[in-house]
Amino acid sequence: MRTRWRLATAAGIALTAVTGVAVANVVPARHAGPQPDGTANTTYGWRVTPAGDQTKLGEKPFGSALSPDGKYLAISNDGTRTQSLSLVEAATGKVVQNLPYVSPEALFIGLAWSPDGSKLYAAAGGNDKIRVYTQANGLLTETAPITLPKGTFPAGLTLNADGSKLYVAGNGAAAMSAIDTATGKVLGKVATGANPFTVGLTADGKTAYVSNWGTNTVSAVDTATLTVRKTLTVGSHPTAILRNPATGEMLVAVTDADKVIGIDPATDAITRTMELAPYRHAPVGSSPQGLAIDGTTLYVANAGNNDVAVVNLANNHVTGLIPTGWYPTTVTVTKDKRRLLVTNAKGLGAGPNPGGPQPTNPVVDYSQYVGSMIMGTLSDIAVPARDELAHYTARVRENDGFTGAPHPNGPANVVPVRPGDASPIKHVIYVVKENRTYDQVFGSLGKGDGDPSLNLFGDDSAPNQRQLARQFVTLDNFYADGAVSSDGWEWATGSESNAYNEHLWPVAYSGRGRGDDVYTNQATDPGKLTGDSRIWDRLDDAGISYRNYGMWAGGPLPAKVFATEPRLAAHTDPDYAAQSGDIRDNSRADEWLKEFKASDTLPTMQFVRLANDHTFGTSVGKPTPKAAVADNDQALGRIVDAVSHSKYWKDTAIFVTEDDAQNGPDHVDAHRTVALVISPYTQTGKVDSTMYSTVSMMRTMELIAGIGPLTQFDAGATPMTASFTGKPDFTPYDARTPSQSLDEKNTASAPLAAESSKMDFSQADKAPEQQLNEAIWKSVKGADSPMPAPRGAPASGAEAAEEGGR
Repeated sequence: MRTRWRLATAAGIALTAVTGVAVANVVPARHAGPQPDGTANTTYGWRVTPAGDQTKLGEKPFGSALSPDGKYLAISNDGTRTQSLSLVEAATGKVVQNLPYVSPEALFIGLAWSPDGSKLYAAAGGNDKIRVYTQANGLLTETAPITLPKGTFPAGLTLNADGSKLYVAGNGAAAMSAIDTATGKVLGKVATGANPFTVGLTADGKTAYVSNWGTNTVSAVDTATLTVRKTLTVGSHPTAILRNPATGEMLVAVTDADKVIGIDPATDAITRTMELAPYRHAPVGSSPQGLAIDGTTLYVANAGNNDVAVVNLANNHVTGLIPTGWYPTTVTVTKDKRRLLVTNAKGLGAGPNPGGPQPTNPVVDYSQYVGSMIMGTLSDIAVPARDELAHYTARVRENDGFTGAPHPNGPANVVPVRPGDASPIKHVIYVVKENRTYDQVFGSLGKGDGDPSLNLFGDDSAPNQRQLARQFVTLDNFYADGAVSSDGWEWATGSESNAYNEHLWPVAYSGRGRGDDVYTNQATDPGKLTGDSRIWDRLDDAGISYRNYGMWAGGPLPAKVFATEPRLAAHTDPDYAAQSGDIRDNSRADEWLKEFKASDTLPTMQFVRLANDHTFGTSVGKPTPKAAVADNDQALGRIVDAVSHSKYWKDTAIFVTEDDAQNGPDHVDAHRTVALVISPYTQTGKVDSTMYSTVSMMRTMELIAGIGPLTQFDAGATPMTASFTGKPDFTPYDARTPSQSLDEKNTASAPLAAESSKMDFSQADKAPEQQLNEAIWKSVKGADSPMPAPRGAPASGAEAAEEGGR
């Protein structure tokens, strides 16, 4: 409880004293982020009420391993800031050591102790090496590493019984390597499936099972010959592997199929399946990622459901659920079998970030940047008795909304209650923009919960967005479910960012030896079947018409849809430029308007990407940040103007949001972002402070279009019904022209011009975000403009260690 209340106190300070200036309204009663009582709300509204005691860790704890004597839990913190290896005293939950690694130095998931506990091996991901530590009296000392071939990108590790051989999942090489631990020599490797996650070894050491994370298979490898004996199809994106010490059975978490399967090593046959869906016919989203066993009880860390599932191996049934922090990734049974140690990658969420991500000097304050400010936690939980487990299970179901809580009241005849029900809205236009927070654009709107001191883009550069918010509906409690573009686009098109993407985007964003492959690797597809994971796939399945303008496409004209989305290509306008910052959003609007005016029919759904509000920083010769935002704003205004003056206005709704909110500060939560719903049925001028997020918008559009949810997250999301009225106002909208010149260019004297000019703007988020945001702030506010000082920021993993962890 001490830890829980200390975490809560920091959150409470952040919520009440972040800026020192008055805001338009008090923070809504239900908002994302840490809460004063030590609990939290996820961006999509699920409650986080972790059981047991909580210890602060580093950022993104993705791997853990208990020492053979049970005294220490090693944890690999694999985030975007300073990565770290933490050593926790298992008996007390205290962080006794924290070894930091600054980019490009890295860690990634894999940890393995030698049989006597004197050595610890840690995968170093993009460094293409295995870090080797000696351990004595609870102190780790790093020694010479084991060097691997370039491109190996080691992930999960396992040792044979005597510790003489180390088996490594080469996530970047689609292979497993065997290493002689005495010499550090690579004895050989064998090709496996794509992007292997980890290796599980049979008791006799003769077979290594490799979970091929990038596909749907497990490779059974003969360790004597390093050949694949059999490839088993298990389901989408398998991850953790655990051997049952009593039976020898190999248990595999099939992460995007929400199940655990058992493999008989004597026959390489799948012998059982344990379903982890939280309710009957639930779509995907449980995301099992960590496994632990005690006798006939299997514990499964369900990252998506924020719980540990307790599974009876005698009958394969889930007997109960234990609430954890946000996004649990590993679970460990202590040596005495009395406690569970659970690493939670997202801890209690973000909270406000009024001092970032726009620092006042070149020293980056990562504690205010949404991509790195979320600190992980360790839940130390007593193994519950039957009655307590029943209580925990009820709490999890209530936290996640699986009890069927009613949605806010609204006109059910406008937003259907069920897919396929009638609605006066026949057409949906979905516009996704890039990277702004609510306060950055709407902080000085004059209505809703805004902080004027954080408003960068006002009526001069964003007149249409601001007028649309005033005239239709102001959404001041809407959150992006993604932290950055990589996971943001997954949420915005697939209603989930899966485990592969959650683990790999921090690597790409921190420059640790791996590019962002969200557009190019189907390992990022959230769902049971690759190629059927996104909203356009479900429209295709249902025979519902749609047209795409710029989403999941790139390259010079004609635009080409990325190979991972072949079904989208046939519905895409090749003349609509995507992914190129050198083309104005108004030019994109020109192309959209050309098709709109030439067509006699309007498809049920359209996807439109307008990305130039990402800006170019202060790159010499490029539009200034305010000019880039003005271009983006005017393009949106012209599209709304055209629709509202057309025959389609009476039965159309335009949904607008950002893929993420990483490029700005916000006094409520770093995920809070710009959202608009524009229709005759939302032209009320009211403020709707219902807690919504990306998946709420997805759910609302799905209901109108007539398709079911993609994942558990949009299935349980609150539809935006309260934003609508049953009495439409058909008054058209007249676009406004920004007073800010669209032709204003950055000069060599612009703040950080030289640095911005070296940035890569060919795709979203290739530019270094922290430096870009500094350039934007100084361009708009002045080179010497002071920024709000950060307050109430979560402690880093190192700070947690210094505090003794609790």
